[in-house]
Amino acid sequence: MFLTNIAYASSGHEAAGPLFHIGPLEVTSEITTMWGVMILILVVSYLGTRNMKRIPSGVQNVVEMGIEMYENFWTDILGRKRARQLMPILASFFILILCSNYSGLLPLAGTLPGLKPPTSNVSTTAGLAIIVFVLCIYYNIKTKGIGGYLKHFLEPIPILLPINILEQFTRPLSLALRLYGSIYGEEMVVASLAALCPLVLPLTMQVLGILFGAIQAFVFTLLASIYLEEATAVHH
Repeated sequence: MFLTNIAYASSGHEAAGPLFHIGPLEVTSEITTMWGVMILILVVSYLGTRNMKRIPSGVQNVVEMGIEMYENFWTDILGRKRARQLMPILASFFILILCSNYSGLLPLAGTLPGLKPPTSNVSTTAGLAIIVFVLCIYYNIKTKGIGGYLKHFLEPIPILLPINILEQFTRPLSLALRLYGSIYGEEMVVASLAALCPLVLPLTMQVLGILFGAIQAFVFTLLASIYLEEATAVHH
């Protein structure tokens, strides 16, 4: 957060403090934006499933098309059985990160109190990465048992034990920092361009941000799926 405040100060932005407190909890702009994203996802999910019909139409049709495309894509990577097993988790990651990234494209995002992309804060991306880390441990133990999970640290040869242990911690670290650095860096570039040419340059960067935000959400979800695929793989 110290580095974040310095960067914002150097780009002409004031360091943003908490908006208010709920007991000891500091509620920041990233948190309120995340609440808004969660409410939006819940509303769309409710509208798409409240009156399920055999022949879909409206929002239900859009939701089902999205689910079918998503399932077909992950089937090629995970197989149909594991794709259906892990799709709720992976879809939740992708949709949440995508909406969080796109919240930074809204007018006055980053300057208006209460509106700042959650993924521009390392705490958010670290939380998502920790969830992936915990899920990998859970599925490893569920699939291989505790003994099998511990044994895989000694494979292919026992001398690689320190490297295999280190790898388990570098994976979530790389997930968190990759997503945070990309979105935070984009915010800094837009802020710097806005200081040079307030109308043209930031708009160009934000148009590219539409593609950039989708790519980052996809990369995070793809890497998470690879880690979960390894955790759920059964070797015969």
